[in-house]
Formats: sequence, structure tokens, C-alpha cells
Amino acid sequence: MAKKIFFIMRPNEFKFLFLILILFSFIKYENNYCSVGQKKNKNKKGWEQLPSILKKIKAPKFSDKEFLITKYGTVADQVTNNKHAFDQAILDCSKAGGGKIIIPKGNYFVKGPIHLKSNVNLHLEKDAVIKFSTDPDDYLPVVFTRWEGMECYNYSPLIYALGQENIAITGEGTLDAQANESNWWTWKGNKSYGWKDGMPSQSDSIGRPLLVKMNNQQMPVEERIFGKGHYLRPNFLQLINCKNVLIEGVTFLNSPMWVIHPVLCENVIIKNVSTIGRGPNTDGCDPESCKNVLIKNCYFKNGDDCIAIKSGRNYDGRRINIPSENIIIQNCRMSDGHGGVTIGSEISGGCRNVFAENCEMDSPDLDRAIRIKANTYRGGTVENVFVRNIKIGEVKDAVLHFDMQYEPAEGKSGAFIPVWKNINISKVTSKKSNQAIFFVGLDQSHIYNIKIEDSRFEGAQKESTVINVDRLVFKDTYINGRLFN
Repeated sequence: MAKKIFFIMRPNEFKFLFLILILFSFIKYENNYCSVGQKKNKNKKGWEQLPSILKKIKAPKFSDKEFLITKYGTVADQVTNNKHAFDQAILDCSKAGGGKIIIPKGNYFVKGPIHLKSNVNLHLEKDAVIKFSTDPDDYLPVVFTRWEGMECYNYSPLIYALGQENIAITGEGTLDAQANESNWWTWKGNKSYGWKDGMPSQSDSIGRPLLVKMNNQQMPVEERIFGKGHYLRPNFLQLINCKNVLIEGVTFLNSPMWVIHPVLCENVIIKNVSTIGRGPNTDGCDPESCKNVLIKNCYFKNGDDCIAIKSGRNYDGRRINIPSENIIIQNCRMSDGHGGVTIGSEISGGCRNVFAENCEMDSPDLDRAIRIKANTYRGGTVENVFVRNIKIGEVKDAVLHFDMQYEPAEGKSGAFIPVWKNINISKVTSKKSNQAIFFVGLDQSHIYNIKIEDSRFEGAQKESTVINVDRLVFKDTYINGRLFN
């Protein structure tokens, strides 16, 4: 006969066991709850994801300490070099734990770059103007940079930060690079920007072609030394590997090249900013390999794409392999430029989760509204792009322009095939364009799963072009009065 075994527990032992059981139940409940929450977030699609992404994007916070730039001996006469004052104020502010550097009304000339440090808010009050030197030698020694999606050492951007946290440029003032047809812009090598036969340019063999070659041949970055004699124009504002960034309220004028260029950054807000200047390759805002970016209430009048989302070019993009993701564009106004909202062409690292809404685009000098571009050398996967409530007056070319054969001079026989999928466009209207739609995929890679709904394209001069596209769906969409369903 089996013996019965009894456990006799003291009161304290019973209490301990009871607490263990409660804790185990709580952990099990939490795990189940979290898994349900994760599943809910994972199951969210399209615009449903937007609120949760926005919650992740928060403005940096700064100390209440203030550093008045005039106390550092600045002279606002547009001639005196104030670089030392700015450098010292930034250093003092950062060493003190951060705060706000106040630039009052006046015109301040800076002979060289401004390098930002962690916890510093460079604040330009109304009618404050910082004018930058146009002498290339003032932007030496070279710094680590990314130029057209390729890493190298080149002239310092006019405003630069590397590996910093909690940085900002705010206020109602103006940053003026003073680039024009007599200085930086001639380096493009285009006669419409002041270049003349016999003048050097970035197209020379030791310029852009050399950097492209180094990139494609996988040369170590530390051996890619450019700067003086190579004629690669610096960006206006470039932030590399930075976290918690705020650019708000200021105006950028006449950049040598790309204007606002965050690279490998996370948690970036660009708000109420204007970028103005019709120089070559003067993109307005190019987040590259960045995560959680909000571009809101901005105005763009540029010589190239207004907003261009990027993730590195060719080998460098694939080597670093960091996509741009969670990019939100809201309530922006695009005037001149090659494209309003663009993805590419340096998109080798990929791009996902782009949301653009409530924007206005209108100019005879705006070529396209929504644009995606790459080729078989750039490659890259672009997926989950959502566009809605875009009001377009006039564009010169196509309203929607997706081209996998961009820059055919680079060649069509590359081994890196772009993949584009899951693009949803709704409530887009246009009044005048060359074409409503230009979609060109590749024989070996069709553009996949595009939905266009509740949209109306009027005044298109030509029939749309659709080549190598699978699952293109129209719903309640009109082109020149004709319903597509």
C-alpha cells in the first residue's frame, strides 16, 4: 500500500511560496500582454503605424543656461571674422553641460565652419544672419564626410557635427552660405552656373570620378582623401551619427551643395525651416541612413530635389547597410526643384516606412512631385511608401515618377537589382503636368504593388507611361477626366 506523504509548512514558508506564485503569475501575464501588444503593433499596416512612429520622435531638451555670442567679442559688420567667438561659445556651452547660444540681431561673418557639440542649441534671433566664407581653404583640414552617398575625407561642411547628441539650430534667423556663380557653384562644371572652358570642376578625373572609382573598388575610406584640388563642394549642414536633433525656424540660403544632410542619425526633427537657393545639386533636405525623422511645415525652393531620402551609394551603401526608415513628411510646401518628395538615387542601403501627407507643390520649375529613382548599380529595396492629401498645381514633367533606369550613362548591366514594392497613393490632385504617371521598372525587377486611389490628375499633356509594373491598382482615380477603377 502506497504511503501518503504530507508536507507541513510553517507560516513564514507559506507566505514565501505564496509570493513566489503571485510573482510567477505576474511575469506570465506581462509576457502574454507584451506579446499581444507586439502582435498588435506588428499587425498595423499603412497609416495605422504613423502615431506610434511619431511618439518615438521627440525634441531634445537643453539646460536653461544662456551664452550670449556678443560677450565673446563678436562684431556684426558682415566683414569681421567671428569664427573664434562661435568656436569658444560652443566649447564653453558644451563643457557647462549645455544650453542655448544666443545670436542677436545683426550680420555675423564666419570665416570657416561651425562645428556643433553635444547639448548645444545654436539660437538665431529674428534678423540675426550668419554669413559664411566662400574661400575653400577656410574649410580645411578635411573631415570625415559622406559625399553623394560615398564616404571620404573632404572639405568640412559649413555646419558640422560628428557623433554628438542633443543638438539644435533654432530661431527666426538666417544662415547664408553666399554660394553663387563666382565661387562654389562653378565646381559643378556647368556653364549655366558660371563654369567656363579651362576651369577646374568636380568632373575632372581627380574629382567625382575618382571618388566613384574608389567606392566601386572598395578602397578603404581612410585612403580617400580629397579636399584641396579635387573640387567636391561641401554640404551646408551635415550631421553624422548624431542622436536627438532639432532644426527649427531658420532659413538656409545659397548652399554650395546639399543643404540639410543628416547621416546615420536617429530622432531628428526639421520643422518650420526654409531652404532657398537655385544652385546645382542644392537639395533641400536629404536624410540618409536615418531613423525616425520628422520634416514638418518646411518650405523648399531649390536647384535639385526638395526632399531626397537616401541610404548610401553602391558599395558604401551596401557595406554600411543601414536603410532610411520611419521618415515622416507633413505640411511642407515645395516650389522649385527636380522632385518634391524623392527617394534615391543613392539608395543602396534601402528605404522603408515613408509617410508624406498634406503637402503643396506648385511651380513651372518643379519637375516632379513624387519621385523614386535608382538603377542596377545603386540597387536597394524601397518598400512601404504612403502618400496622401498632396495638392499639386503645376509640375514640368510627371506627377508620379518612378524610374529604375535613372542615369543610364552609369550603365544598365549592374548586378544590384532594385526592388520597389508596396506604394500607396491617395487623395493626390494635380492641375498641369507633362504626364500624370511615369512608372518604369526593369525586365528582371518589376515595380510591385502600387495602389492609387481617390486621386485626380488634370492637364496631363501626354499619356502615362507604365512599363514592367505588377499589381498596379486604381480606385476612384481620374486622369484628364477619365475614370480608372
